[in-house]
Amino acid sequence: MARRRSLERIFDIQIDILATTLKPGSLHGYRWAVKSFLRYLRASHPHIHSLSVLRRDPHLLGWLRYLCEQNPPLSKGTRLLYLLCLRRLLHDLADVGEHTIQEGLIRREDFPRLDHYLPKPLSPEDDQRLQKQLRANDDLFSNALLLLRGTGMRIGEFLDLPTDCLRHLAHNEWALHVPLGKLHTERWVPVDEDLRRIHARIVLLRQDSLAAAQSTLLLPKPSQCAGYFALRKALIKAARESGYSGRITPHRLRHTYATAMLRAGISLPALMHLLGHKTLKMTLRYVEVTQNDLQQQYHLARQNMASVHTMPVLHTALASGDPPTGIPALIQSLTDIRHLIEMYRRQVSDGQIRHKLQRWANRFAKIATEVQALDDTPE
Repeated sequence: MARRRSLERIFDIQIDILATTLKPGSLHGYRWAVKSFLRYLRASHPHIHSLSVLRRDPHLLGWLRYLCEQNPPLSKGTRLLYLLCLRRLLHDLADVGEHTIQEGLIRREDFPRLDHYLPKPLSPEDDQRLQKQLRANDDLFSNALLLLRGTGMRIGEFLDLPTDCLRHLAHNEWALHVPLGKLHTERWVPVDEDLRRIHARIVLLRQDSLAAAQSTLLLPKPSQCAGYFALRKALIKAARESGYSGRITPHRLRHTYATAMLRAGISLPALMHLLGHKTLKMTLRYVEVTQNDLQQQYHLARQNMASVHTMPVLHTALASGDPPTGIPALIQSLTDIRHLIEMYRRQVSDGQIRHKLQRWANRFAKIATEVQALDDTPE
């Protein structure tokens, strides 16, 4: 018993050190990883009493098999979390120098490959029917779900919103201030007039809540857990009333928001900031791109390319049978020459020649300016 407590104490001290920089939820993962590993050692290798005697085979490989044989089975994500947590603890303990720990106890190939994560947005038709039903219900939670759908926030971020989260930034520019969220970042989410009305409706309806007097939160509830389950219950009820029979969670509204914004034409970098992501790879997990989306974006891009690269129209001053005379004729002729040079420059692939043609065009522009100055000189 004393030996087991010794290993537990070693890990507990190291986890307490991590507590100075990690959130309680992260520490929870470390403690569960250690608990699982020590449980396996007590059952299969009770003689282990020091970190220095740990070996990859049989101790760590045996633990990996133990994780895979759990009933009910652990998800790949949970097993990956346990491996990452224990590997960091072992590395940190080895760096301290008080324990001799063999290198390579946990290797990269031990990590389970996670299943491909598919976005789960509602179809445009289901999304419209759901929003229509939420507007018809018009209670506190229905309006909260409408605001959640219209901003794409994480539900944890939404439950942390204060009543004064709506801010006026500039003329006709409003945004919701989202406080520090999952990735320790805060952001401003733009809102339109409709979302401002929904926010005002929530502020009005929350006054009937018993918890409103003791809370400054936009959605007053005893705890985040209670708020989540209340929103989820209201969402399931509204989805069934709208005719949707599939599985639905509040997080699917975030997927729906991301996909709808992308289809409306927002760029991926802008969407990344709206969702509060740190990488585009994370954002791509939230959006669904169908073949219809690809077709629309392709043809739109082709139209934009055609408009960007249109050739300037050549004037006919040089080609007409009776061209104008004087300074206006000189200026028009210089403009036509610049046009011809530019048309030829766009057809040349050699960089040096293109640069030289650009210099010539600039010279003709300066000459045209000097000619125009002659016309402006008082007689």
